[in-house]
Formats: sequence, structure tokens, C-alpha cells
Amino acid sequence: MNGNAPSEAEKSANGSRPGGTAADPQEDERAIESALVARAKKDSQAFGELYERYVDRIYSYVYSRVQNVEDAEDLTARIFYRALDRLDRYEDRGLPFGAWLFRIAHNLVANWHRDQGRRTFVPIDGIVFRAEGREEPEATAERREGEDALWAAIERLPEERRLLLFHKFGDQLTNIEIGELMQKSEGAIKSLYFRTLAALRKDLGEQFEGGEAEGTPSVGEQKGKKASDGKR
Repeated sequence: MNGNAPSEAEKSANGSRPGGTAADPQEDERAIESALVARAKKDSQAFGELYERYVDRIYSYVYSRVQNVEDAEDLTARIFYRALDRLDRYEDRGLPFGAWLFRIAHNLVANWHRDQGRRTFVPIDGIVFRAEGREEPEATAERREGEDALWAAIERLPEERRLLLFHKFGDQLTNIEIGELMQKSEGAIKSLYFRTLAALRKDLGEQFEGGEAEGTPSVGEQKGKKASDGKR
């Protein structure tokens, strides 16, 4: 045996699994979270760690739909109380724990809208795009014209596709989490997303001669940012 060969422990420390396979950070994170959920089922104190992991994202998700700080805080608390109460029924299906939490959040928000006699809506203006640095007035005008065209195109999309864009850029959810909310597979969400982008490009191209308007932002290249008023 080569005395200089790294031990299995050294391989693990360097981010490799036995046999030379590189560690998958996402899989490792899922394993850590699964172990945390298992602990929380026996010790409610451990649930606090899950709460800290997800409370900000759940609150932002709820606030964007109720547009009221007091109701958002109340619903967020109820979501976690319900999750704790039903934790013993939770089954690990290989999805992030957050996907289950967002499903609970979706249901409670829908119930809230029913109780309030309001129609559930997707506040598309909750997605805020901001340009980097300072711009000349002419460039600013062109950018705003392009953004107006983009918003108009988004408004013309079917509700399902607008909802997908809001989850992705407004809520910044993963495809797996979006799939859980929309009751679709991760692959179906990816396909719907690319078809949505293609529809937007086609729509914008029809609005401006010669293809996409100069200065029109591409949805796929934008960074979704939640409205600052809805952040704690």
C-alpha cells in the first residue's frame, strides 16, 4: 500500500466520500435537516432550530399575500404552531422541510382570504427590479420603458405562469418548493418556467420591431427583490 495515500477520514475532511466520490453539499444539507426534523419529533426544543431556518422566508411569503404586518405575524405564528402540532405526521419524502411548511402557509393564507371575503391575488408588483449604479436620464427612461413592457407582458400571462414567476423571483423559492405549492413535479416546474420565458420573449418581440426592445430586462437575468416594506 502507498504510504502517502490519503485516509478515508482525510478524504471526508476534504469533501470527498469513500471511493473518491465528491460530496454533494445539497445532499449533506438535506441529511442534516432530516436529522434535525427527527430530533424535533422527540424534543420540541429542537423545533426552534427549524423555526430559525425558515421564519423569515415564511413571513415574507405571507406578508406578500396579506399586505398587513399584524396579520402576517399572526399567520406566521399559526403556521409554525400547526407545523409543530402535526410534526409527528410529517413524512420525509426527500423534499426540503420548507416545502411542507410552504404548503401549510399556502393553505392558511387561502383560509384567511376566505374568512376575510377577499379574493386571493398575486401582487406582481411585489417583485422589484433595481438597476445597479447611476444612470443617465436617457438610459433611465429606456430602462423604465423596457420594464413597463415586461410588466405588461407578465400581466398577459395565464395566472399559473404569473404565479410561478412570483414564487421564483418574489418569494425566491426553489423549483422543488414551488412544485410542492403548485402540486407539480420539479421537472414540470422547470418545463413550465422555460415555456413561460419563451412566451414572454415572443410577446415582447411582437411589441417591438426587430425582436426584444433595447433596454428591456430579461426575467431570467433579473434578481428578484421583495419590497422593503414587507421585511422585518
